[in-house]
Formats: sequence, structure tokens, C-alpha cells
Amino acid sequence: MMKVYEAIAQFLISKEVPRIFGLCGGHIQPLWDEIARRGLKLVDVRDEKAAVHMAQAQAELTGKPGVALVTAGPGMTNAVTGIANAFVSRVPVVVLTGSTPRPQRGKGALQEIEQVEIVRAVTRAAQRIDAPESAVKALADAFAIAEGCLNEPGPAFVDFPTDVLRSSIPQADIDLAGFQSRPHSFGTVGTKSARKAADLIWSAKRPVVITGRGAKSAGREIVKMLDRVGCVYLDTAESKGLVPAGHPAFVPSMRARAMTEADLVITIGRSLDYQLAYGSRAVFKNAGFVRIGAFEAEVQKNRRGEAEISGPIRETMGAILKAADDRRPSVDSGWITALRREDRKRRSALENKLQTAPPGRDGGMHPYRLLGAVKKALAPDAVVVADGGDILSFARQVFSEWTYLDSGPFGCLGVGAPYGISAALTFPERQVVVVTGDGAFGFNAMELDTCRRHGARVVFVVANNAAWNIERHDQLLNYQGRLVGVDLEKCDYAALAGSLGVQGVRVTDPEGLPDALKNAFELAPSLLDVSVTRDAPSPDFLSGIAGVPDLQALTKWDEMEAGLSGEKG
Repeated sequence: MMKVYEAIAQFLISKEVPRIFGLCGGHIQPLWDEIARRGLKLVDVRDEKAAVHMAQAQAELTGKPGVALVTAGPGMTNAVTGIANAFVSRVPVVVLTGSTPRPQRGKGALQEIEQVEIVRAVTRAAQRIDAPESAVKALADAFAIAEGCLNEPGPAFVDFPTDVLRSSIPQADIDLAGFQSRPHSFGTVGTKSARKAADLIWSAKRPVVITGRGAKSAGREIVKMLDRVGCVYLDTAESKGLVPAGHPAFVPSMRARAMTEADLVITIGRSLDYQLAYGSRAVFKNAGFVRIGAFEAEVQKNRRGEAEISGPIRETMGAILKAADDRRPSVDSGWITALRREDRKRRSALENKLQTAPPGRDGGMHPYRLLGAVKKALAPDAVVVADGGDILSFARQVFSEWTYLDSGPFGCLGVGAPYGISAALTFPERQVVVVTGDGAFGFNAMELDTCRRHGARVVFVVANNAAWNIERHDQLLNYQGRLVGVDLEKCDYAALAGSLGVQGVRVTDPEGLPDALKNAFELAPSLLDVSVTRDAPSPDFLSGIAGVPDLQALTKWDEMEAGLSGEKG
């Protein structure tokens, strides 16, 4: 016989889970103790939301499910934001929790709540395990579903009543097959589908490739296609670093023009969500679509394609390249050359801003000066995490060639500290920097304590403008200057870091940033509290995203969509 908590720990060991993120509590204590007793690494955090964020970051960086272990009631509800963030981002996370013992259920027990129902809408699968003999199978199912063997990847949630954790089961009843990885339910890529996609791509005059999260495994094949076709390439926050920043196809500064003028858009592992105008004909005025992905959202959601291929993306790309054989592409070389030339000009202008952008009227440093100094301090294999509203908008323009994580499509502020800690634990030999706004940093600032205790060598750079600055600009411009709930205290985050055992330094002069960053990386974990101006409007504010337009995420797109609707009317 063995206890259920022993079987779960044995399963986690068999899956080679590198570490488990969580916060202890009575309802999970039997499993918590067993995990520690068996030597699995436990990263104990200060808030359960941070535990799920850390599990997500590890999954994004390794491609394998991250695991969070949280206790019942408020422990579980604290985790919901992290679960929702992983759900929207389609990242494999397995969240384990405890709950009311079965004999006490329905009587008003301590921390009793319908946990499975709360998370059902933001998980790929959620279940409570009332039969002890089902525990290992349920856990195996959760891992498989999280990885996307049946549908899109995303979080899976398993709730074990505490008395079930303590129950005994015969070892002979444990299905050893449940310990094995399950194959994904992909079919083979059809020759006919691959040939149709190849015909469209090689016949296009103005083809644009846009990648997303699902394309991460196929970087080599994507570069091969870019080289053979000579087309334009745009990344998204989900796929930064997939194609080298210096590749001639990469024109990040020409996103708007490329989308408007393309005659064919090839999406690879990328859904057409708000960041891509839902594929609207108002924005992609002249384009047909080839949709390549593993799941429905990557292949069919919103704008349908002239060719749609669902399957393993690396194999799909290989099949398309093979179907093209030795065909010559039909690209308009003049259009491609013009985009490249203008992109290089704009990138050069941005580099100049990173060195020379003047301070604001308030004397604060321009965010571009801060980001320029960070960029210069980074090693080629560094991991960059960007978090916030205002500073994230600037950072997204700057960091194209590094492993990169940010607040994601859910816009989940506060991920910076936990993502950075998880990245540093996953890659202890690499530089890890978190660039965060002061407002976003406040959500999980106490995780500096977690960072120190677990020896995560992170450099936190807090862009401190004492404001929720995108909303502040919005209120100044669109609400007659009535500033409500957007001003923050000019908190001393360096002192806060010091109180939690992390070196903290305040920086007000951009000339002092290079040395401050050098010292911060040498002495990590450390934090730089950098005073930046409120006066610089961010790219996201200028795009109108703060105003939440009716039809599209950005003001210009919204106007274009309204115009198209008017034409139809």
C-alpha cells in the first residue's frame, strides 16, 4: 500500500519536474511534506498568484509544463489570476490544490468553496478527485491536456480533498502507463494542403510572415522559407528572438505598412487576436491568408485563410518547403527593398533616441534612455522580462534579439518579478533582467524576498514615474485633466529592496546607468530604482489603446474598421 500523496510525488519525479512553485497550507501539507522529503525542489513564494506566474515562465522557457501547488480557499482564489493569464497565453501549467475533506463537505468547513467551478472557465480541464484510486490517472490526464494532446495547451487544475491525499491505495492499482508521456493527437500534413500553401506563398508578390507562440519549435524551417521566398517577416511578443534581429526579412518598424500593403499574410502558430486587428479586411486591405498552426485559434479563428493547415508546425513547414521544390518566388523586389530601407532608417532613429532622448519637464529621465542603457548591458543569451503599461510599450520597441517574456495578451501586470525569478532559476548561468513599471512592480514586490531566499540572480529595473502613466495621459487628454487614481507616491523601491535583503540603488542620471547596471549584474539579485519622466507619451498611448475603442484595439484601426462598416452599410 502507498498513500496518495506518495503516488503523486512519485509521478512528479517520473515527469522530471525541475521545481514546484507554491505556498504551504494545511489542506496540502501531506503532499507538501512528501515532495520536500523526496528532495523535489520547492520554491515557496509570498502569494499564490506569483507561484502560477513562475510556473508559466518556466513552461514558456523550457516548453514543458510548469507545476504550482497551492492550498485551499483563498490560496486557490489568489492563484486564479495566474491561471487565467496562462489560459489566455496558451501555456501548459498544472495547478494542484487541496480542499475540504469529504466527510466535512457541505457543512461550512474551513476554507470550503467550489474550487473547480471557479476555475473551469479559465482552464483546459478542471476536476476534483474523490476516488483515491483515480489520483494518478487524473494527474496524468492533467499533464497531457496541459501540453495540448487533445486541444490547445493551457492550464489544467486538479483538486485533491485532504482526506484523499492521506488515503492508502494498493501499489498494484497504480496504472504505470499514466507515468508515460502521451503523443499529441496530430495527423500527418497532407501533400495536397502543403502544395496549395506553397502555390499561394510562391505566387505572392507582397508576402508577409507573422509568427506566434506556436512557431517556437520551427525557427530553422521558418528562416529557410524566409530565405527562399525573400518575403517580409514580423514577429510578435510571443515569438521575439525566433528569427535573428539582423535577418534581412525582419522589418519590425514597418509593421503597419506591411500589414496594409501585403497581398498574402502567412500566420505561423499565431492567432489573429486584437494585436493583429482580428485579421480585419479594414487593416489587411489587400491580403489573402495562409493559416498554419496546431490548434483552431491558430488556424481558423476570426479571419479564415485561403489555405489552412493544422498539424505539427515544424513538419508542416518542412512539407511546404518540399512542395515548393525549386520554384522561383514571385516577390516584388522593389517593395521588399523599400520596406527594408525604411525599416533600417527607423531603427537607426530609434537607436539615436536610446542615446539622446531628453528628460521631461519634470526632470525625469526619458524611458528610452533607460532602455538604451539596459540594452547595451545585455549579453547575447540574456533573458529580458518586461512588465507594466507605459514602460512595456517602450520596451516592446527595443528588445528584439533576446529571449523575451512580457505581460502577454491578457495584459497581466505584475508578472515581472515572478517571471524573472523563475527565469533565473531555470537559467542560473544567464543574465536575467526585469524591466518593470513602478505600478506593476507593486503587485508582486514582496517576491524580492523569494528571490533572495532561493538565490535567483535577477536584476530588477524599476522605471519609477510615480503614476499609472498611460491612464494618466488618457485622463489629461480625454477627461478634461481630471486625474483620478493615477498618481502614485514616489516610493523608494531601492530601500524596499534593501529591507528584503536585495541590494537596491536609486538612479536619477542616465550617465550613471552603465556603471549601476554593471554592478547590479555582478551583485545580483539587485534592484535599480530609476526616476523616469511622466511627460513622455508611450507608443501604446499614442496608438489609442488606453481609450479602448469600440471596434478595434487601436484608434487608427478602429477608424479604418468604422470606414469599412460604413462602406458595407
